[in-house]
Amino acid sequence: MMNSPEKYIKRCIELAKNGLGTTYPNPMVGSVVVANGQIIGEGWHRKAGEPHAEVHAINSVKDTSLLKEATIYVSLEPCSHFGKTPPCADLIVRSGIPKVVIGTVDPNYQVAGKGIERLKNAGIEVLVGVLEKECQALNKRFFTFHNQKRPYIILKWAESQDGFIAPSPNPYHQRAPIWITNPYSRQLVHKWRSEEQAILVGTQTVVADNPKLDTRDWFGQHPTRVIIDREGRIPADSFVLDQSVPTLIFTSATDRVSKENCLFEAIDFNQNIVPQLLAKLYEHRLQSVIIEGGTTTIQHFIDLNMWDEARIFKGAVTFTSGIPAPQITGHCLEKTTYGTDELLILSNHD
Repeated sequence: MMNSPEKYIKRCIELAKNGLGTTYPNPMVGSVVVANGQIIGEGWHRKAGEPHAEVHAINSVKDTSLLKEATIYVSLEPCSHFGKTPPCADLIVRSGIPKVVIGTVDPNYQVAGKGIERLKNAGIEVLVGVLEKECQALNKRFFTFHNQKRPYIILKWAESQDGFIAPSPNPYHQRAPIWITNPYSRQLVHKWRSEEQAILVGTQTVVADNPKLDTRDWFGQHPTRVIIDREGRIPADSFVLDQSVPTLIFTSATDRVSKENCLFEAIDFNQNIVPQLLAKLYEHRLQSVIIEGGTTTIQHFIDLNMWDEARIFKGAVTFTSGIPAPQITGHCLEKTTYGTDELLILSNHD
């Protein structure tokens, strides 16, 4: 049907995607207001602490008399609690809108059905579960964080045509990356970084490549840098220690002194470190992490089946020998090319 609920929830999802990377710790949300088969208002959540999608949508309606006969569509359940902004459910009630269509229930315990209850108690007709899977997929990071109590995990690496992530030994004998991919692929990686909250590597990656782990080739927020450094082997002149970006360093030492923007945390390396790392990232309210470490670090997550997506580049170079790439299987989401590079995106979910 031309004016089916699915049509408008799809539009909500489109709008919500404008907030990718800027709404943390809030989810991405889109909303439209419809009257007489026409969209009369639209909005999406832009940034935590700023108005939510429903507020923007309702405020964009020019003829407010139409609200009394309108339906508001929203990809995620309207909030019912006071946070940095007032409850959206209360705004909808005050506006006189008689019907609300919701994509999916909010998994955050502060909302989790309370917004729907508030609307129904006010006599508003509420329809829930329109394109529910699509709306949950939109906020896969938010849902994973709240339902599984861990960040959404993205594995990323680049490998040569013959399956190596780096030659051995480094032919340049210097602390710098040996590029496998072309500049277009590298810029895409920086875009990805701007969309996630954290980026994680191991000691050897920092020692060998001295990476900055930032978004210098893309406009956007730098992710929190997360480093595994059991024995404190990271050289003092490493970029990850420059305090320019919030950085978490996990170590076995209990006497490391934290500085501004550089926090040391001790974990037990005699136990499996992956569950400890994920628990710590959850404590720091980090909803997503890109694992860009070497094969050893990435393979730990694969072997424990603790990953959600893998993004694997295959460049045009050949190394003949070197450090083998991680071994992984998963459901193919996408296979594409960027110039001379191939990109394969795998999912760990059906």
